[in-house]
Amino acid sequence: MTQAQALHHSWPVVNGIRLHCVSAGQGPLVMLLHGFPECWVSWRHQIPALARHWRVVAPDLRGYNLSDKPAGRQAYAITTLIEDVRQLIEVHGAEQATIIGHDWGGVIAWSLALAHPEHVARLVIINAPHPRIFIQQLLTNARQRLRSSYAFFFQLPYLPEVVLRVGDGRLLERMIRGTSTVPEAFSPEVMAAYRHALGQPGARTAALNYYRAAARYGLRFWLNLDPVIRQPTLLIWGQRDVALDQELNKDLERYVPHLQRLVLPAASHWIHEEFPALINRSILAFLEQGQRCGA
Repeated sequence: MTQAQALHHSWPVVNGIRLHCVSAGQGPLVMLLHGFPECWVSWRHQIPALARHWRVVAPDLRGYNLSDKPAGRQAYAITTLIEDVRQLIEVHGAEQATIIGHDWGGVIAWSLALAHPEHVARLVIINAPHPRIFIQQLLTNARQRLRSSYAFFFQLPYLPEVVLRVGDGRLLERMIRGTSTVPEAFSPEVMAAYRHALGQPGARTAALNYYRAAARYGLRFWLNLDPVIRQPTLLIWGQRDVALDQELNKDLERYVPHLQRLVLPAASHWIHEEFPALINRSILAFLEQGQRCGA
């Protein structure tokens, strides 16, 4: 990694809490939002590639790893999560950013683009469903309800925390590697980093509170928004995702008219960690389109 790409760690205060951020590079702002149950380390392949041309910021989302972990499920309501990112954009001296999100980071990215489109230049979504379509599929698609059964389990008090703690987080390792089509993509060092991040005091409950808050506070928010995304959007999707049914992407263009897709039949939910070279090339090409078009 060159000097321009060297990682910089900071703890800006946004929305009343401190968020740990890893940044590198110079240029227009690109924000990388990780998912459950990871941390900024999930972007280890993307940060150096993107930092050659862009200013990249990868936060630990609230509740994760080295960021603050406020108590209570209401602290993880979707409106609060998107306000964290909106203020992070401002703290880094920009009016808008390209938002790249995976899993829960993708849900936040979708939601920010819907609620505050003026702050989102372009959007890259990695294995995260459009909120309106996800709600519709939960109501009508029995396969998706079955695939989402883990999220219903997460609504229980205490027991999910106990399960995540089993074997000093070894269940987490089995969950990620066991659902990946390229388990060797997750080295012992990477898995140790994920176990350490989720093992921070309060981190397990905070991560689970994303799901608990979504069930209690998110539905009305998402259903009351205009569901149309007007920013140029790249959807990256691993078809062998055990949690997300393929019907989630059917007719997505009705809500995302400026949509491009990269679908890999051999990839799982963890596609950007399994096939980083291809994913990086695709993201860079998409961002370079924006530079040529001035958007």
